[in-house]
Amino acid sequence: MKKVKKFTVSIYTENNLGLLNRISAIFLKRHLSIDSINSSPCEIEDIFRFVIVLKTEEELIKKVITQLEKQVEVIAAFYHTDVETIFQESALYKVKTEALFQKKKVHTIIKNSHASIVMVSPEYFVIEKTGKREETEKLYTDLAPFGILQFVRSGRISVTKEPMRITEILEKNK
Repeated sequence: MKKVKKFTVSIYTENNLGLLNRISAIFLKRHLSIDSINSSPCEIEDIFRFVIVLKTEEELIKKVITQLEKQVEVIAAFYHTDVETIFQESALYKVKTEALFQKKKVHTIIKNSHASIVMVSPEYFVIEKTGKREETEKLYTDLAPFGILQFVRSGRISVTKEPMRITEILEKNK
């Protein structure tokens, strides 16, 4: 029986139109469901990095990496397990302001979760929490009785514990 594990896929690319669509199509063709996706500039000028989290078998993720690297704009693609990476997510919680001023417990919840209040208005306040998925979900559960008006969580951002050596790959491709 094949073992399904969680993987973080890092894809270093040029920033071209339609690339996200082609990348997601590769996962779709293999019937892989993406848990989260994030894209941002990376440490190298004019190079972007996609971070995709999914659960699958290692044999299948190796095939996906090979297929990703065939895309013209993809410089390199890697996959890692949670043990090989340092990762976080960020979440914002919009809560009714009356809960902040009427319930001391809300202050305790915020303090104990190592979250911070980033904005207060007469109608609502916004809390920011950075951490693992379980931590942002726990804060959501703790705040729910006080009236969450809106909630959003980012995709995973991660760095590997070992060097990625992407600069060396770029130098070889010049």
